[in-house]
Amino acid sequence: MKLKSTTASNGEIVILEPRGSLVGGDETDELRSEVNRLIESGNKKLVVDLSKVTYMNSTAIGTLVAAHTSYANRQGKLILCDVGKSISNIFVVTKLSMIFQVEKDQSEAVLALT
Repeated sequence: MKLKSTTASNGEIVILEPRGSLVGGDETDELRSEVNRLIESGNKKLVVDLSKVTYMNSTAIGTLVAAHTSYANRQGKLILCDVGKSISNIFVVTKLSMIFQVEKDQSEAVLALT
């Protein structure tokens, strides 16, 4: 997987765009490593755009939960956006839809963080 990373709002907001299936392999490790790097660099505002993610297993969901917790513990905020129907259903069934803030697209997620 190639993880795309962009910044918005004068570099305060980072947008991560994972692609493909997140099934606990190298692609999930790459996402986890990038989130940890951002936290260590002091980033407090993260958008994870899931528009190009086709499938997530429990390991990948755990990575997102850990990222959310890490940001919350540091008075930061993580927002998901552009979550497809099948992944959205996973969040509803697991009740994680009550934990994560989900926005329609990147622009709405960035607006929610400004």
